[in-house]
Amino acid sequence: MRRKDKEITDREVIDSIINESTFCRLALSQDDRPYIVPLTFGYDGTALYFHGALAGKKIDILRKNINVCFEFDSDGEPIPSDESCSWSVRYKSVIGYGKARLLEDMDSKLRALDIIMKHYSVKSFEYPEEKVKKTAVIRVDIGTVTGKMSGYK
Repeated sequence: MRRKDKEITDREVIDSIINESTFCRLALSQDDRPYIVPLTFGYDGTALYFHGALAGKKIDILRKNINVCFEFDSDGEPIPSDESCSWSVRYKSVIGYGKARLLEDMDSKLRALDIIMKHYSVKSFEYPEEKVKKTAVIRVDIGTVTGKMSGYK
């Protein structure tokens, strides 16, 4: 990281940024062409979880290339100035890399869906088996992760 003064090295702070985020941006690549998609997610401290349709561009790319990048950000806002080149931005962000895989067995899919729902609600949920069978559930095992913060003391 170029700006070491903005780097976050404390994993608890990185985890808090992830947990405060509403969406994760998942970046994929096919034939050296990037593709990024904002997704709802779940996080268990070592992996990210996503769900969606069994077919589509995201799934097609993941079947060919399991390497992904992900991004979270929170508390972002511009910091105005009277001078054009003196504006700044206050933000917290996390970027990481990992390997994605589709979960196939029902127990793994149900556990992942619980982790996703826990991120957005304190309620417990039941999942109709037929719907789960028709749902793609993706697990991203986190390899590396870095955090960055600006505009905070």
